[in-house]
Amino acid sequence: MRILTSIIAVTFTSIATESVNAQHYHKAEQNPYSLVYEGAISENVIGKVNIHPVTYTLNGIDIVANVYTPANYTASKQYPAVVVAHPNGGVKEQTAGLYAQRLAEAGFITLVADASYQGGSGGKPRHTDKPQFRTEDIHGMADFMTTYPGVDQNRLGILGICAGGGYTLKAVQSDKRFKAVATLSMFNSGEVRRNGFQNSQLNSIQERLQQATAARTQERVEGKISYVGVASITDEEIAKTSTDLYREGYEYYYRTHAHPNSTFLYTMSSLMDLMTWDATDGIELINQPLLMIAGSKADTKYMTDEAFSKVSNAENKELFLIDGATHIQTYWKAEYVEQAVNKLVKFYQSKFKS
Repeated sequence: MRILTSIIAVTFTSIATESVNAQHYHKAEQNPYSLVYEGAISENVIGKVNIHPVTYTLNGIDIVANVYTPANYTASKQYPAVVVAHPNGGVKEQTAGLYAQRLAEAGFITLVADASYQGGSGGKPRHTDKPQFRTEDIHGMADFMTTYPGVDQNRLGILGICAGGGYTLKAVQSDKRFKAVATLSMFNSGEVRRNGFQNSQLNSIQERLQQATAARTQERVEGKISYVGVASITDEEIAKTSTDLYREGYEYYYRTHAHPNSTFLYTMSSLMDLMTWDATDGIELINQPLLMIAGSKADTKYMTDEAFSKVSNAENKELFLIDGATHIQTYWKAEYVEQAVNKLVKFYQSKFKS
């Protein structure tokens, strides 16, 4: 596995996919909206769910996003709405788009946007991954949706997937425009960047903070950007990866649901912010209804359990486990997606009753 620790520039190239079963491989170039999930919209048809690529500006950065409108959408009517925050390294065309489309099929106007500095959105250095930017992205999605034709501001919800779930838990502490909050396979980026996955790097915290500090100095003094993460990976390396999260994650992002805007890289200097941040800090400020969904076999489930136990002031809270599912399987596997979507629809509908 090639781990990048100091790079001035990165050239992204396609990764071989010959060994992947074709029926599970979705190519971005085969869809006019570059969507890579199964059952993705390929054209807008009158009377059905439609997709609308949009761009808006947030703090001087151009954000690219997709709005999904329900069947027979009419701007003069009022609809419940949900914004979807994508995983680390993910983009709007992958699992976040899948859930946005499925929720639109259930009657919601939905929005999924690429994070600032990531995907198709603007911002430099590229692949900056700082928590304050990701939470601000969520506030920006609320800004956009509260002015979108047909959105009922009193029925706005949010779904955060993986790291998007962790950032969601932080954003909704202060943003009360979100009336109902849900997470799927929540990933606490601060905890993992600080302690390592499953607390595997507790002995190197100070060393990694020193590396992040040096990387920031390098950015300022030399204009060079250091990256950390996986630039590419072979099938053999994937097979040898011991944790479900990363093995299945590499398969998802680099093989079966690869997208040219998606990457496992992030700037090393981002660790200065990530390692001092935690999704559960201030979690007692959440007073909205909260639903947290995780796979029963997910090796990330401990993060959902930790966060859920700390929620003390939510109007009500519920933990829903998808039996047999791993973290990444909740992104794409039809039977697990179906269970999650059905639960989400019932949750939002019950909380949006006037």
